[in-house]
Amino acid sequence: MSGSIPFYQKHHRHYDRGYRSRETESAISQYQQKSSSYSSQSSKSTKGIRAATYTSLEEGGISPLPKRAKPTYLAMDKENQIIGYVVPIFRGSHEFQSGLSDTEEARRAKESAGYLARRDLFSSGVESERTEYKSRRTVMRESAERISLSKRIHENEEYHKRLNEDSLMHTPEFVTTPRSHTVWEKQCVRLHCTISGWPEPRVVWYKNNVSIDPMSKPGKYKLESTYNVHSLEINRCDFDDTAQYRVSAMNSKGENSAFASVVVKRFKGEFDESVPSPRLQSRKYGFEAPCLEYGVKFETHIVEKFGVSFGREGETLSLGCSVIIYPSLQRFQPEIEWYRDDKQLVPSKWVQTHWSGDRATLTLTHLNKEDEGLYTLRVITKSGFETHSAYVFVRDADGEVAGAPGAPLDVFCQDANKDYVIVTWKQPAVDGGSAILGYFVDRCEVGTTHWSQCNDTPVKFARFPVTGLVEGRSYVFRVRAVNKAGMSHPSRVSEPVAAMDPADRTRKGASAPWTGQIIVTEEEPVEGVVPGRPCDLTVIEATKNYVVLSWKPPGDKGHEGVMYYVEKCVSGTDSWQRVNTEIPVKSPRFALFDLAEGKSYCFRVRCCNSAGVGEPSDPTEATTVGDKLDIPSAPGRVVPTRNTDTSVVVSWEGSREAKELVGYYIENSIVGSNTWEPSNNKPVKGTRFVCHGLTTGESYVFRVRAVNAAGISEFSQESEAIEVKAAIGGGILHASPAPPYGINVLECVRDAMVLAWKQPTFIGGADITGYFVDYREVIDGVPGKWHEANIRSISDRAYRVSELKENMLYQFQVRAANMAGVGIPSIPSEIFKCEEWTIAVPGPPHDLQVQEVRKDSLVLLWKPPVYQGRDLVNGYYIDIKEAEADFEMWRGVNEKATDKTFMKIKDLKEGETYVFRVRAQNKAGVGKASEPTEPVVAVTKPGTAEIVVNVDDDGVISLNFECSNLTADSKFVWSKNYMEMTEPERMTMETKGNKSKAIFNTPSEDDLGIYSCFVTHTDGASSSYTLSEEALKELLKVSHDHKFPIIPLKTELAVELLEKGRVRFWLQAEKISANGKVEYVFNDNMVSQGEKYKMNFDKNTGIIEMFLESLGKEDEGTFTFQLQDGKATNQSSLVLIGDVFKQLQKESEFQRKEWHRKQGPHFVEYLGYEVTPECCVRLKCKVGNMKKDSVALWYKDGREVKVNEKLDFSEGVLTLEITQISKKDAGVYEVVLKDDRGKDTSTLNLTDQGFKDLMNQVFSVIANSSTPLKIQSTEEGIRLYSFVSYYNDELHVTWHHKDAAIAFTERIKSGVVGEQLWLQISEPTEKDKGKYAIEFFDGKGGLRRTVELAGQAFDDAYAEFQRLKAAAIAERNRARVAGGLPDVVTIQEGKALNLTCNISGDPVPEVTWLKNEREMVSDDHYILKFESGKFASFTITGVNTADSGKYSILVKNKYGTESGDFTLNTIENMGDFGVVSYLADADGNVTVGPTTPVPTCHSTKPSTRPIPTTPTTVTPTQTPTPTNPNPQNKTTASPTPENQTITASTPPTQIPENQSPGTPTPQNQTSDTPILQHPANPTSSISNASTPQPSTPTPGEKSANNSVDKTVLKDSVEGLLSALEAEAVEPIHHTDHGDVPDSTTAPETTSSSEPEPNPEETTPALETANED
Repeated sequence: MSGSIPFYQKHHRHYDRGYRSRETESAISQYQQKSSSYSSQSSKSTKGIRAATYTSLEEGGISPLPKRAKPTYLAMDKENQIIGYVVPIFRGSHEFQSGLSDTEEARRAKESAGYLARRDLFSSGVESERTEYKSRRTVMRESAERISLSKRIHENEEYHKRLNEDSLMHTPEFVTTPRSHTVWEKQCVRLHCTISGWPEPRVVWYKNNVSIDPMSKPGKYKLESTYNVHSLEINRCDFDDTAQYRVSAMNSKGENSAFASVVVKRFKGEFDESVPSPRLQSRKYGFEAPCLEYGVKFETHIVEKFGVSFGREGETLSLGCSVIIYPSLQRFQPEIEWYRDDKQLVPSKWVQTHWSGDRATLTLTHLNKEDEGLYTLRVITKSGFETHSAYVFVRDADGEVAGAPGAPLDVFCQDANKDYVIVTWKQPAVDGGSAILGYFVDRCEVGTTHWSQCNDTPVKFARFPVTGLVEGRSYVFRVRAVNKAGMSHPSRVSEPVAAMDPADRTRKGASAPWTGQIIVTEEEPVEGVVPGRPCDLTVIEATKNYVVLSWKPPGDKGHEGVMYYVEKCVSGTDSWQRVNTEIPVKSPRFALFDLAEGKSYCFRVRCCNSAGVGEPSDPTEATTVGDKLDIPSAPGRVVPTRNTDTSVVVSWEGSREAKELVGYYIENSIVGSNTWEPSNNKPVKGTRFVCHGLTTGESYVFRVRAVNAAGISEFSQESEAIEVKAAIGGGILHASPAPPYGINVLECVRDAMVLAWKQPTFIGGADITGYFVDYREVIDGVPGKWHEANIRSISDRAYRVSELKENMLYQFQVRAANMAGVGIPSIPSEIFKCEEWTIAVPGPPHDLQVQEVRKDSLVLLWKPPVYQGRDLVNGYYIDIKEAEADFEMWRGVNEKATDKTFMKIKDLKEGETYVFRVRAQNKAGVGKASEPTEPVVAVTKPGTAEIVVNVDDDGVISLNFECSNLTADSKFVWSKNYMEMTEPERMTMETKGNKSKAIFNTPSEDDLGIYSCFVTHTDGASSSYTLSEEALKELLKVSHDHKFPIIPLKTELAVELLEKGRVRFWLQAEKISANGKVEYVFNDNMVSQGEKYKMNFDKNTGIIEMFLESLGKEDEGTFTFQLQDGKATNQSSLVLIGDVFKQLQKESEFQRKEWHRKQGPHFVEYLGYEVTPECCVRLKCKVGNMKKDSVALWYKDGREVKVNEKLDFSEGVLTLEITQISKKDAGVYEVVLKDDRGKDTSTLNLTDQGFKDLMNQVFSVIANSSTPLKIQSTEEGIRLYSFVSYYNDELHVTWHHKDAAIAFTERIKSGVVGEQLWLQISEPTEKDKGKYAIEFFDGKGGLRRTVELAGQAFDDAYAEFQRLKAAAIAERNRARVAGGLPDVVTIQEGKALNLTCNISGDPVPEVTWLKNEREMVSDDHYILKFESGKFASFTITGVNTADSGKYSILVKNKYGTESGDFTLNTIENMGDFGVVSYLADADGNVTVGPTTPVPTCHSTKPSTRPIPTTPTTVTPTQTPTPTNPNPQNKTTASPTPENQTITASTPPTQIPENQSPGTPTPQNQTSDTPILQHPANPTSSISNASTPQPSTPTPGEKSANNSVDKTVLKDSVEGLLSALEAEAVEPIHHTDHGDVPDSTTAPETTSSSEPEPNPEETTPALETANED
């Protein structure tokens, strides 16, 4: 049976019975005590039995194992000097340490003890003592048999249970039920019951239907279950414990409950709430009655009590009380216990206790501020206990330096490991008058007296990690405070703590050795598996000095223990660094130091054992190193209340949202002294404190500060001044409530009546806990004695009073109760008769309440009537009236009855006071109205808040309500549909400070309804929120977004090309924190920073970028950016495949080439063109990176185009301008830039479609320059025209009439004259009326100009056309002198003169010649002829001086009359000089030609002789020439000034070959050289300046436009006359009137228009007769 010996017993010498089960030892001890009571044998035999028992159990009979040496736990060095303890560590299970289980060993011991007891009790006579010696083998065999037998019995029972399970299973049944109790305050009560049932039922205790949780109030409730007996013990009952208690038993078959009431009565007089409540002793068998000792009930009295005490640090203080116990028994001694702040004190070097038999004493040997608190003496007897309490105040000792702060207190080692200890403390209340600069921490190794300072500079945070400790040694610590005045006294030293792994400390135990070193031995590890991943890794504390991690061990860690490695990395990186590289930690808690303040870190943990290192845990969220704990805010309002003649109770509002609050310091000051003293030197955690040691009659003010590890808050505002004197009523703070009122009857039956009443107007200083109802009979008007209707208080304001007598008269009164006591009763009600109601309608509703009062609405609540009538209530009506209005002013609010017990009443008038009442109805009708409510003012009070719906970051939906005027007793009450949610299953309520929230656990349609929140002890602070189906859907959507948040993106993943063809993938997040991470994925593979990929993540702007220098074929695929920021995630992908990728790759390559191109001269903007408003085409391009030697060359169709302008690259623009563009300008234009850096070329194709596009743009400019269409009347008809700035032959114009293109005919024509585009309508008719348009085609939409030719416009134009037409006919047919008459004729006497002129007119005009205004008659001297109706000739056969004068020809027909004049001057005969010719050179200068004999000719036909070399000089007087009316000829003859000599003869040989004499001069061209005609053609040789030629000017008109200098002409004539030859022809002089002053100037004849000569007709020549 060697296998039964545990492995550690085989390998460890330090095993002894000390490791056996404590239960076994306890059983032996109990047996020895009991056997001494029952044994009738001598002490000698008893000792023998005990020795035998001890021997049989401890030595185990005849053991085959040799005895081992006594184990030792001392560690020694080589000189056998003790250096420490050796602590064994066992990894195995402790279940079988002695070869048997604890249970079996205990049972064996009990059986042996029972056997001996039975033998001693029932043996007859004296039996000899026998000692059985059993071998270990026998013991183990018997034990195994017993175990096997028990197992078989248990299996058999289970088998039969399964065979007939239904017959055994039944619902819980109460064998005994708990009974009700009535007790006094401060007593203990115990409720117990016995329950049977199978399966074993689950038992729950309830108080007023609220489950009792013993952990919620430690020490208040105690629940016990022993076998089938269940008990509830209520410790130190107070008035709040008055309630109905229910015990519920439930199993799978059903549930059963039992009830009991507890009524707690109160003594009249003062009481001390700070005294710990008494309770009965809890014994093994659960006797609830006081236990009696020897049949005596003890009475305990504490006299000579200690009071409130004051001490100073370093002093010794004793507290004592005399105790009288009756009856006094010498053998009985009570148990004496001392408590400080409800923690029991144990004797130590700081605390000593003494009990002398009648006096209990507590001595504090060396006072420190840690000793301050409420001290309680508890004297415990078998009958109960008595207590007494008083407060002890400890003031600071005088500092070594004046102004030094007080010493810190409560130094505690919060966390200890093998190389560090985190020390915490509390700040002192006294800072010495100046702010505390910080604290110094000292340490001392246990066993030495040397203190060393741990920090070089003071720390302000009341928590400091001490490092550099030696593993295995124990230390104590102390703290000192420092300000500018100096250092404080050191604090009390902490408890010793060992620098070792917490796992080793757990195995070692709580006691610390007296030496400073611990040696830990390890056993051989057992083969195991690689451990799993730790879980639930969290950062539980983070300051600027350290971070503490905590985690849970892995589930799969094998049989052996595990150790841990901690790793860290800077947030945003993936570089993990192991922190504890040398030695892994064994406990699941670790502190990290040497972290950079302000940086963010992530942490993770790995497990390891002998099998290897496991996988790391999930990393923590990014944690920023720094003090996250803030100094608490200042406390709120401070309220002092009188207590005694030397104390004041101070209450205050706690600091809001204070984290890790340590407590509060209270200070007091006498009014006017301005000197503040601390009321407490140890922080108190509540918000109420009794300040003792005050001077009676003085007035004090108080202020409070909050404390946590970060520091001390600012002071609160000073309280109001209060005079210190005893309060009325013995110092009871809370007054009892005022009496209720408004008692009425809700229902009445034969022996019972249901009453209702209204809440008192003043509830006292605490909540009303219940009501008590009294009743009395009234007989013949005489009231009887009052009787209690209810023993325990009721919480509702309605109660059924039973056991009344039918037809008797009764009065009632009600009292309200709170924690201060029961108030005075109400005024007796009216007298009610107890008789059964038989009315059909329901009774009145009751308990009307008003909530959510606003300026225009409120919510009214009520309870249904108790009396329903014949049928159930099916609705309610609400009535309203103004408070001051008469009874008749009641009016209904709702026309249709509501089935709810609440209603929101709207449309109230702000500031008006209202009262309300409610009536119930059933099928029989509407019942009696309820009692009206109290007057309510419709006004929204300042600070009124509404319920706010919120969805937090975790997607939790909550209703939030905040109240700004809370009191200390205020509570938030949440309701659904105005029914209080006492045990909400679907919601969780949380209240913190002045805020409360109702959290939806699993929001669904079941949660739809009206949610309201009411705050008690306020002026009606309440609000409601209606959760509709639409609102729920919206909230669920928002909740989902918060649970699974998505990082919002400003832009999705996009790609763009950069310089050199670099590719940039980028996106931008709207907002991302410093903990954000990005993963770059390409084709499902992670990519990282390297030569190919360059990443950039700007967390400030949220821009994430990835760069590639170029795109290759391998880069085709999907790019993805995966973002993570805490819980929020998002990703964006971009697919680059196929044509998209190829296009991007091509563009990237192009951009790269572009970059190289731009390194030399290049085109910033390539060659293009623009059309100017003047319709010039300008080719332009923009160049860059040019320098002085850069060259720009223009080419057209490969041929260089010379540009006159000098190239200037300052503005970087090159231009080439083309004016009057035409088809010949079409071609390919090219610009080449080059220098020593390279060259660049830009080409513009202006052929085919390119040229068409250009011309269309030109046409567009022309079209836009066109003027609106105008109407002009002409002699032929009506003309429509528009001017353009420039006309191009390629311009395509379309004319429209009535939106239809016009088909041109001989009657309707269009044309262009210069820049005028016209449409001529000849002989217009009515059909020509309508809308006309000219449309310019520019390749796009074109441009259209319109004009309306209709109505008045057409009539006016047509009338003007008729007028012009008639004028033209008249002008064309009137009599005219077409030409042939000069202005002045000078001739020698004796010569013959023949003048011929053209006459036109239809009908043929009459011709009359006049001389000096007298009509002439043809005779031999004057031959007057008119031939063919066209030619009129005037001949003087022989001129004499009498012929000189003025001659006129007068032509006349029916259309008009015209005359022609000339003047004849006769000079003496100078001989025949022949014919002189006047020639003009290229510059227009007149020269005299050679003289040629001219034969006399009388023929009327033109001479065909050669042109003589000497022309006849004719000097006519030229009249101004009118402007050419022909619009097609832009160049018009300018009028010649008067008195200007004109050379009239021009030779016909000067006319251009391609132009006939009748052809007009080309456009914009005038003849610079006068053309001389043959002198034989008088028609051509004499210019009739008065006859304008509208269409075809004659050569004479052209020569008349050229002026000759008078001096040059005179010199030429003189030279000519001197060279005349003998054969002379009489010259004919056209003399300017200004040159011949003696000549008579003929009157000028001017005509506005003359008919054009017919070129087919022959003009007779002017003949000159030569006389011999």
